[in-house]
Amino acid sequence: MEKQIKQAAKQTLSTFVYFWMLPIFLVVLGETGSSWVGMYADDVRVTYLAETLTILLVASCVPVSLKLFSWVLVKKIDVVTISQALRLYTFWSGVRLALLAIPVLAGFLSYYMMLSNKGVLCALIALTASLFCFPSEGRLRKELHIHKEEE
Repeated sequence: MEKQIKQAAKQTLSTFVYFWMLPIFLVVLGETGSSWVGMYADDVRVTYLAETLTILLVASCVPVSLKLFSWVLVKKIDVVTISQALRLYTFWSGVRLALLAIPVLAGFLSYYMMLSNKGVLCALIALTASLFCFPSEGRLRKELHIHKEEE
């Protein structure tokens, strides 16, 4: 059982690291002067649409990702066996980070393609929300009500 717990904690941590590599990759790509940077900077309608879409994505994805996981934890994960709970916990942690990756991606793309500061602010809000999802073995044990066995 301990091996499965450590494996689940390792998987959630690797998913979190991959999530954080996305904005780093986008920033490096945008700051190296790619051809898509500033592509729509002079188009006011596209900029407005991108800013509005990014703001709506952040306003919906951040609370949904945080609240959905706690709801799933209580309604779906707490009522199954430990091995199933670990599998579901890993899956739903990934879903939560995927929901946060959507506004991060949209925010950085609108920042670089439209040169809009609102895009980067929305991306930073989603990145800050992801810090509330930081995975660890202790948090996994606490949320799944698994007590460490004394040796």
